Amino acid sequence: MKTDFRELKVEMRQRIMAGVWPLGTMLPNEVDLAEEFDCARATVNRAMRELAEEGLVDRKRKAGTRVRKVPRRQVSFGVPLVRAEIENSGARYRYALLRSEVSVVPDWLRAKMNLPEGVNVRRVQAMHYADGLPYQYEDRWLNLEYLSEAEGASFADTPASEWLVSQAPFSDVEMSLSAQTADVDVARLLECDTGAALFRVERCVWQQGRPITFARLLYHQGFNLTTRY
Repeated sequence: MKTDFRELKVEMRQRIMAGVWPLGTMLPNEVDLAEEFDCARATVNRAMRELAEEGLVDRKRKAGTRVRKVPRRQVSFGVPLVRAEIENSGARYRYALLRSEVSVVPDWLRAKMNLPEGVNVRRVQAMHYADGLPYQYEDRWLNLEYLSEAEGASFADTPASEWLVSQAPFSDVEMSLSAQTADVDVARLLECDTGAALFRVERCVWQQGRPITFARLLYHQGFNLTTRY
């Protein structure tokens, strides 16, 4: 199977971190890397582009790609466990599993995470509370192709996010931040008005190039996101 851009980016980052490609070194060209990793040149281009966005390499047209001598700082969004997030604020945490089911991956998720047809996924929907008040609604999908043990895991008392941290530590995260209006069901869960504007986080997570989970998180009104850099 040909290498995809996420697997290639992981390998390239590891070579930089391990000093295989030292600081200031010119990277092999896209044609040579495509041949080495048995992938399309466009795959190499995307991996390099994302490494440049992360501040690890510097790309110049017609001059090639070079490992930066001083990695550029990027704004960093923490990915904390919601339990820790709530308890660190001084509030009491409570978790409630709403429903869980195994099914064939839907087309929209297959496209988003580059999954093959027919893969089984486990969908877990849950609520997280702070001092008894709705804090976060979690709609998570687990890729059973790589997380087969997740099919039989019990999430009745332990959130899927905590199970993932112990069973499948992530190497790459793609996060999207946006607003969403609350439909009737979400408004009931988060105890807000139908049509209220809510903060939404969508997060795809990979483990060494393997897609393992996608989560859509909706937060109570007034939620505040803190970044660091």
